[in-house]
Amino acid sequence: MAKYKNVETPALYLNLNRHIGVIDYSNKYILDSFSLLNSEEFLEVVRLFLASHVHDDSPEFENLTAEKYVEVIKAVVLDQTDIFGQYKPDKILQSIEDLYSFYRSFLRISVLNQHDSDVIAQNFMIIDNQFNDLIIHFYRSVEEKLQGFSNKTYRQVSAGSSACVLTQSHNWPIPSGYESLKSIRFIDTLMLRPPMMMKTPSNKREGVFSAVQTNPIHKFTATSEEWYCFPAKIGESLAYIYFHRDYFVSGISLANLFEVASAKDIEGNKPDLILLFGLTETEGGTCHYYHDTENDIWVGEVPYNDKTTYFGYMKKMCLTLHNLRMIDKGKLPIHGSMVKIKFTNGKTKTVVFFGDSGAGKSESIEALQNVADEKIIRIETIFDDMGSFALDGDQLYAQGTEIGAFVRLDDLSSAVAFNNMDRGIYLNPNEKNARVIIPADSYENVIAHHEIDMFVYANNYDDQVGIHRFDNEEAAKETFISGKRKALGTTDEKGMSTTFFANPFGPVQEEAKTRPVIDKVFKNLFDHQVYVGEIYTHLGNDKSQESLHKSAKELLDLLMNS
Repeated sequence: MAKYKNVETPALYLNLNRHIGVIDYSNKYILDSFSLLNSEEFLEVVRLFLASHVHDDSPEFENLTAEKYVEVIKAVVLDQTDIFGQYKPDKILQSIEDLYSFYRSFLRISVLNQHDSDVIAQNFMIIDNQFNDLIIHFYRSVEEKLQGFSNKTYRQVSAGSSACVLTQSHNWPIPSGYESLKSIRFIDTLMLRPPMMMKTPSNKREGVFSAVQTNPIHKFTATSEEWYCFPAKIGESLAYIYFHRDYFVSGISLANLFEVASAKDIEGNKPDLILLFGLTETEGGTCHYYHDTENDIWVGEVPYNDKTTYFGYMKKMCLTLHNLRMIDKGKLPIHGSMVKIKFTNGKTKTVVFFGDSGAGKSESIEALQNVADEKIIRIETIFDDMGSFALDGDQLYAQGTEIGAFVRLDDLSSAVAFNNMDRGIYLNPNEKNARVIIPADSYENVIAHHEIDMFVYANNYDDQVGIHRFDNEEAAKETFISGKRKALGTTDEKGMSTTFFANPFGPVQEEAKTRPVIDKVFKNLFDHQVYVGEIYTHLGNDKSQESLHKSAKELLDLLMNS
């Protein structure tokens, strides 16, 4: 596909290799069918379609030039039926159906720059809806003219765009050396049309992020037409996530995972984290980070290639930068899931499930729900993948980082998957390691200070069933620090592996800084007699879920009776 020239006009960009489209309403907004038919953008879409489409069934029509193809459509719209002497209506219709499907196969992001206009801000969704109505009305009009009768069933699909973003320029104190970021517009507001089913060339993350000695910002020479900034609140960190437009799948997906920072958060404020996602050159062609100590900014870089299209790269690079900042501030990043469980007997417990990817954190929570019958009133997710522990005097508390969850579809029950379909962003749903990103909690609750009642390691490799409490601090630290698990193929690892503190996103990179923080946290946990143990998930060996449910039942009984 790479041999075909992408569409690039001031108002439309289509990348056939990535199946990404950007529609810029600020440069041109098409109001009616005839403006659409006469537009450069429509002609270029037809040109790309004809160049890339396999046309076995209607060669006499699809061998036309793009200009002649559009002339035929105009004739159909104007009811010039003499065109049917040259081309059969059913063949034209078949090709139009293919053209419509071809256009809709792209993730199409419409963009509108606010320019500080309240009118645009209040009406950008109406503007986008009108464009969608135009495209679907135009398609139906042509379709019904060619088939000779009106449809009896209409399906309201996302015909024009998949999502719409409102962008804005902001004044923030740009440090010396970061001036290249000034022209890049911030995403202010997003409108998604879920369920969003998106595909990327890659669906697995590889490797570990490492430090570099020079600031990646010196490599950033981008333009405002090609790059966007997603301003995110990751825990208590303010992150400016700059991404190339070919990564709009990941850029849009951030909206279900992190809180969008407001204009008030941005104006006049320096970010704690900056991510440059999609640089053409990086050291060794891999992902890196740099701590700009002078400005106290953690800067990440991710190269432009097909491998990094997997959303895990964007999510984990963001979390790595945040976790490195937490370690630097004496807080302990936790790779795990935290839930607050309210039981029918009146008790409320907070539990943190700890472990690396595939250990069974999310699965344990779901198993707990499955075995609870009606004993649980509600399970509230505080964080799904990453949080941090911190000491406030002698009081240990936990905070989250994300407002959403990025989970494997295979790990969700059908009920959970379908119940969240109207909010979900689905990535590579037809492949192994298919994922869904769903919103889970409010930002205010995620960053609140939460007490910890139980801290358990998700053990997916041992043959035991149930849960086990550690007798002493050193035994507990040994298990948590070793980070053992049986990898399930969600990354490039397979079989038994160990990762320092089960967290390759910060602690691995800064082990020397992390160890003293681990010592303080575990001392506090045992001094206050918090339950520290492990739950045997069996997911490394037993896919039947029976053993996991037995372990979850034992955990349920303990929580309700302690």
